[in-house]
Amino acid sequence: MTLRKQSKKVILLSKNKVFLILAIFITSFFSMFILVGMMTSLDPSYRVASHTVKKWTSEVSELHYLTLMAGENRLFEEALPEGEEPIDIGRVLFELGTNVRVHDVRSLLGRELPGFNFYDREILIAGEGTDFTNLTVESTPPLEIVLEEREATIPEELEEEKKPAPTPNDNKKAVYIYNTHNRESFLPYLPNTDEPNDAFHKDINITRVSEQLGKDLSKFGIGSQVEKADIGSMLVERDWNYSRDSYKASKEVVTAALAENQDIQYVFDLHRDSVRKDITTKEIDGKNYARLMFVIGGDNPNFEANFALANRLHHALEEKFPGLSRGVEKYGGEGRNGVYNQDVSNNALLIEFGGVDNTFEELNNTSAVFAEIFSEIYFEAEKVSKEEGQ
Repeated sequence: MTLRKQSKKVILLSKNKVFLILAIFITSFFSMFILVGMMTSLDPSYRVASHTVKKWTSEVSELHYLTLMAGENRLFEEALPEGEEPIDIGRVLFELGTNVRVHDVRSLLGRELPGFNFYDREILIAGEGTDFTNLTVESTPPLEIVLEEREATIPEELEEEKKPAPTPNDNKKAVYIYNTHNRESFLPYLPNTDEPNDAFHKDINITRVSEQLGKDLSKFGIGSQVEKADIGSMLVERDWNYSRDSYKASKEVVTAALAENQDIQYVFDLHRDSVRKDITTKEIDGKNYARLMFVIGGDNPNFEANFALANRLHHALEEKFPGLSRGVEKYGGEGRNGVYNQDVSNNALLIEFGGVDNTFEELNNTSAVFAEIFSEIYFEAEKVSKEEGQ
């Protein structure tokens, strides 16, 4: 009798296990379908975007994968770079789970201290004196401040420079120059303010630098197309936000220009920085120049190609005019633009031309130098392209 009762209990226990497993399977099966249905029916703005997945996976390097495989097969340890120790899997899981990088205190303080996330950027190439304390500063005041009528003095450089630009070697306009923040101005010509966030003017602004660069490129036989569109007016007409929608507006202008002119090979968006003169000015052989900073959007699909161009320009400038380039900065990530219209071309750059305290004399000096250096890179690329086409 005792054995029969025990066997009956075992049978009942086994049936209970079977029912439990079956219940878990059915629940999991239908839960999966419900979850997939919910995810696919969500509004696109709430779904997990591809750039989010990219951001997660970008934290995982090839060393992580090698370490995982070495855990199963020690032969993979031979593939680790010399001097590199296997990755601490516990630390990797901690960083992925908390988004706190144990080797970088900024990842913790950036979310705890107001304004500290300003330093959570990447310096791809550090020019003379460049560090996390003096990277580019973008002025993003309300649109009414940008469009406010201000008194401005006309620079002597602009009054004297009335000669037409030289005719380039051919009719091809290969360089497209535009200004997303086309009303960014310079404090030396705004007598009623010394505040960087007020340095805006409808006429005396960064577009004058673009015009000068177009003329300087022509001197080296390179044709250019300098955009005249007033992005500020576009924002007003559409009731758009200055800080959020400026690049959206300029993207339309750039895309239209590229569609109309098939000869465009290089796209330069010129800005002026909001940092002060000690950071944006360099004296070389007794002459003052407005320093340059190249900004690459970290979230655009042409990042590698655009960075390659910025890299060449920086080092070419360093060779002939040391200290003129502040370097190359990568800007992107969650809550930032990260593209800057650089997805329109493999040769698209955002260039900070000087800052709020620079004069047009300093800016024009830099324009001439930049045109000279760029022309060397341009014609070298043209030569290679012709040789490959033979």
